[in-house]
Formats: sequence, structure tokens, C-alpha cells
Amino acid sequence: MYEPLFAVWRAAGWRVEALPRFGHDPRWPVTSGWPRLRDQLIDFIDDRRLGPAVLVGHSLGGLVSLMAACRRPDLARALVMLDSPVITGWRAHSLHMAKRTRLIARVSPGRVSRRRRTEWPTRDAVRAHFAAKSVFARWDARMLEAYVQAGFEERDGRCVLAFDRAIETQIYDTLPHHLAGVLRRHPPRCPVGFIAGTRSEEMRRVGVAASRQLAGPRFAWFEGGHLFPMEKPDETAARVLELLAGM
Repeated sequence: MYEPLFAVWRAAGWRVEALPRFGHDPRWPVTSGWPRLRDQLIDFIDDRRLGPAVLVGHSLGGLVSLMAACRRPDLARALVMLDSPVITGWRAHSLHMAKRTRLIARVSPGRVSRRRRTEWPTRDAVRAHFAAKSVFARWDARMLEAYVQAGFEERDGRCVLAFDRAIETQIYDTLPHHLAGVLRRHPPRCPVGFIAGTRSEEMRRVGVAASRQLAGPRFAWFEGGHLFPMEKPDETAARVLELLAGM
């Protein structure tokens, strides 16, 4: 669904490759802290002999890319994280405790994804459903169409979510709480850029200190919420290229 951004980068001369989705291949299941999702990305890069690559990820993708760059620095030429807040300090401790006591289900985005609608009669019905929602009204029309095309599958005469909501919920409920230790022991050797949404609720909840420290002078703000790449894909893609030019 990020194809509108990919088109900008390809036009600028970059080869763009992307995993279709994390966590759905049984070889790389979702576990606490996402080590197997990290390995899924590493294997994707290795199998296609892409490294050293520039890793660019939004939200989940940015955090998994960070973990991969720390684990296999030989594969990462540079890293740009798009509103992927790094959780450390007391917030990470609180997250760890919530996971251990199973209170995480009450506070993570999983409380929403557990009840997410999973099917519609047609793809046109999908398009109409999301176009009527206020949050999607802020999206660029190309991003909404890319979501309708990439985020759903035809199955048994119905149009269903391509990303299983149970797996999505499991990802939310197993957020990595150990990143401070990872960054202390194996900090990324490549330059890191970070772009945060000025109205991102995710950044507000987690705080920006650790993300700002990680990126240093390459930390930048972008007008929008957590989903700013969907709201302004051309501007987001251009900002990423600007960061890379400075790396």
C-alpha cells in the first residue's frame, strides 16, 4: 500500500523492494519483542542479495528495520524511521510489566484490532466504507486506493482483510520493551534519520527523547499525525530523499 511513495523513490533512481506483510509466514511467527519479525526482514534482504541497503520503515516497519540494522550492520547502509517511536526508560519498564501481567490487552492498539471488521461483499464496498471514515478522509486518494488494492483479498466470494487481525493484535501486544539494551549493546553503525508527525499520538505517548537521541541532527518533524505518509505521500517521500542526501 506504500506504492505511491515507492513510485517517487523509483523515479529518483532507487530500486525499491518491500515485504508484503510481517508475521504471516509460519517460519517467522510473532513473538515477544519481535525477534522473528526482525529475522524475516534480514532473510528478505539476504535472499535477494540487497544488502547493504537503505532501510525505510513506517511505524512497525521502522522498528523492525532498526532491530535488523542492530543485528546485522552489514546489511544496513542507512536507516530512516517514519513515526516509529523508540520505547525506553520507565515507559519500556511499564510496557514490560503490562506484557507480563497481560494488562497489555487493555492499553495497546490491540484493543481496537481485536474487533476490527474483516470482510465486505466487494472491493467497491471496502472503498466506500473507508472513504466515509474521518481518519481516511485525510488520506491522499492514491494511498486510499493502494490500501483498497493491497490490503484486501478475494476469498470465497467476499473481500477480506489481507492482514489477519489476530496477527495484527499479537504484534501490538508484543511490542519490544528491550530496545534500550539492544541500542546499548549493538547500536546501529549506519546513519539514522527519523521523521515524526507533529500530531502523532504514538509519539506523544512514548515521548521523543530516545528517538531524537538515536537520530541526532537527522531528527525532523513533519506536519501530520502518525499516518502522515498516507496523508502526504509525495512530501513524505521527498523528505526521505532529502535525509538520504545528507547521509
